[in-house]
Amino acid sequence: MEEKKIMLSGIKPSGDLTLGSYLGPLRHWPKMIEEYDCYYFMADLHAITVRQDPAALRRRTLEQLAQYIACGLDPEKCTLFIQSHVHQHAELGWVLNCYAMFGELSRMTQFKDKSAKNADNINGGLFTYPSLMAADILLYQPDFVPVGEDQKQHVELARNIVQRFNGVYGDVFKVPEPYIPKVGARIMSLTNPAAKMSKSENGDTGRVTLMDDPNVIMKQFKRAVTDSDTEKCVRYDPENKPGVANLMTIYATVTGRSFAEIEREFDGQGYGRFKPAVGEAVVELLRPIQEETRRILADKAYLEGVYRAGAEKASYVAERTLRKVYKKIGFIAR
Repeated sequence: MEEKKIMLSGIKPSGDLTLGSYLGPLRHWPKMIEEYDCYYFMADLHAITVRQDPAALRRRTLEQLAQYIACGLDPEKCTLFIQSHVHQHAELGWVLNCYAMFGELSRMTQFKDKSAKNADNINGGLFTYPSLMAADILLYQPDFVPVGEDQKQHVELARNIVQRFNGVYGDVFKVPEPYIPKVGARIMSLTNPAAKMSKSENGDTGRVTLMDDPNVIMKQFKRAVTDSDTEKCVRYDPENKPGVANLMTIYATVTGRSFAEIEREFDGQGYGRFKPAVGEAVVELLRPIQEETRRILADKAYLEGVYRAGAEKASYVAERTLRKVYKKIGFIAR
């Protein structure tokens, strides 16, 4: 029997998972566990590059794990773990810091963006976290890393580090490939369609979280930005009608309809009918996820069993890679 290729991905519990989180990466993950050997984790080490409230971080980490399962990630079919429970991530992260160039790290778009937004806390972790992300990836020798377009730069850095490290020490790491979903990969803010829907920024009034009450969801969609033209028609035109295009992307991803079908469905009806229809589709999409998340969170023993078992398996695999790296660079075996 042919071995499954390895897929790995993680999301920071730095904010509540949004509709964008689900329609982007998370929705695709359950399909992948049938085809790939998958590792999915809560990237809590990455979260602390920005100051976090400890109680909120703990809540979001466990809630995110429950949501992973509620969205279809069966712990019996994939490895679910909390990043800080697998110490090899931090250890390899330090090693890879020494193989990532200052110029490469300083060019990272997210470092520039987050430095601008957190000018009073431009810490070393914010600068070097792409090295930790490379360690997250390379510990498990994955073939593919599912990422949004905004994270593709970090996978490219990981590939550069692999080629640099392998060039010195031989064939240590596998070169990972970014895996970018074609549809619904980038959901924008409902109030600012030029910006990605954010889970980390509390000031983003244009987001919908996975656990939002249906009334809140409907309110968010009814107030969503469309455009200022006089025709008020539902037409997919990202350049001239980015707000409408974003709503159409959401509706298409949720319902499976094509843009042409959506245009026909709302022909002559204007935005007053279209926006609530998108909201209603999202409410029905999220209802079973919300119910299952609440059920899982209520069973603390089950949830603890999942993350303990996941960390045990992840640590076993990660340690094999770390031992190989330590031997190659000249560390004495423990």
